[in-house]
Amino acid sequence: MRHGGGTPYGEEVVTVAKSKRLGAPGELDGLDVYDDGGEKIGGVDEVYLDDRTGRPEWVTVRTGLLGLREHFVPLAGAVREGRRITVPWPKERVRDAPRPGDAEDHIDAAQESALYAYYGLPEDTVPEEIEGDEE
Repeated sequence: MRHGGGTPYGEEVVTVAKSKRLGAPGELDGLDVYDDGGEKIGGVDEVYLDDRTGRPEWVTVRTGLLGLREHFVPLAGAVREGRRITVPWPKERVRDAPRPGDAEDHIDAAQESALYAYYGLPEDTVPEEIEGDEE
């Protein structure tokens, strides 16, 4: 679990659109991520929280035969169904996303801007746009 700007997340429940529940940030670890066509991209490795809200904003997904490659995926527009998160981008787009090299504990503003631009999202996109349910 990664924290933006040192913001602690605790075990609070993340409230999302339509009063559905995405889950606490720790509940996202290990979930499978699928593209909008139903193809599996990989598993959630790290969760990055929004500095302002403390809610999950980005996840990294491990891909490849041995899971050695890590890709950033925004959670805006994602839908959770049980142990599955579906994102609105094809697998190839996720695999080709820029990879911030030093994003060990935090994505800085420039890295986040590059990722938002790549995915065609406005920089003020907020995690509340995520829909889903818990298991």
